Amino acid sequence: MITISYLLSILLGKSGPIHNLVVNYGYAGIGILMMLESASLPIPSEVILPLSGQYIRLGILNFPGVLIVSLVGGLVGFSIDYFIAFYLGKDVIYNHLSLFHLKKESVENFEAWFEKNGSFAVFIIRMVPGVRGLISLVAGFAEMDLKKFYLFSFLGSLIWDTLLIIFGYYAFSGSFASIIEYVAALILVMYLIYALLMRNVRKTAAREKKASQNKDINPGDSESRHMRNH
Repeated sequence: MITISYLLSILLGKSGPIHNLVVNYGYAGIGILMMLESASLPIPSEVILPLSGQYIRLGILNFPGVLIVSLVGGLVGFSIDYFIAFYLGKDVIYNHLSLFHLKKESVENFEAWFEKNGSFAVFIIRMVPGVRGLISLVAGFAEMDLKKFYLFSFLGSLIWDTLLIIFGYYAFSGSFASIIEYVAALILVMYLIYALLMRNVRKTAAREKKASQNKDINPGDSESRHMRNH
């Protein structure tokens, strides 16, 4: 998740490798960072894109260029996770979740949530900080139709990227006090989005697990209900 210290570092021009890549390589640097973030590496788009918005305001970059490279980089990163999961399969990925900075329980919960929500899950997760890349693995496990995967990934990312770029453009143009207020508001909104989503995911996973256990305990009842419905 995004941190206050990390966002404040943007204001002071000290956001380390992210700042250096954007300053030295411009659009290419933004595209590379977004690709890495979308491939489940711990590089926050919540820092990359507001920083890019700041440079748009300064006239160093332009909005269409930043948005295009952000979307392209993101889709490439999402594709990497999708095809890794698609070709290697769940068992291999589960044995190497540390490489993706993920926990088994989180992936299992998102699998249950994806099974219930499908394409909508992909769309929503692209706008949730901290877990944007995770759904690509789940979609790969499920062998989700690529057209739907790219369409809903694009739509969700379009909204997310645009909002964060605009935030950076306006938030970092005022006094230091107003900037602090903007940053605090962003962090609060991000936390609420993340918390609400995770609560829903856990509840869905718990219901699915309970339903599966009941089905295993009473397979005859399930089959009987199925016959009556047909």
